[in-house]
Amino acid sequence: MTQESDFRQAIKHLAEAIGTLENAVDARLEHEQDFVGAQEEVQRLNTDRSRLASLLDESEGRAERLADANREVSNRLVAAMETIRAVVDR
Repeated sequence: MTQESDFRQAIKHLAEAIGTLENAVDARLEHEQDFVGAQEEVQRLNTDRSRLASLLDESEGRAERLADANREVSNRLVAAMETIRAVVDR
């Protein structure tokens, strides 16, 4: 009877060990899925960052061109006003 009891105890320990192993495997798989999800999110964020950086560069270029055009218009207006004053002062 002792051998049978020892055998049942060994099977019980084995079943517990298998259960612990299954739990560890499940946790590992869940962790890997989370990691893959995080990697995918990082890739999406990097793609968005690149797109936004490109849009920012375009916007900065446009703002610079607009500022140049604004200065040119301002200079022309000043020149026109000076010409009008010169004509009026005569």
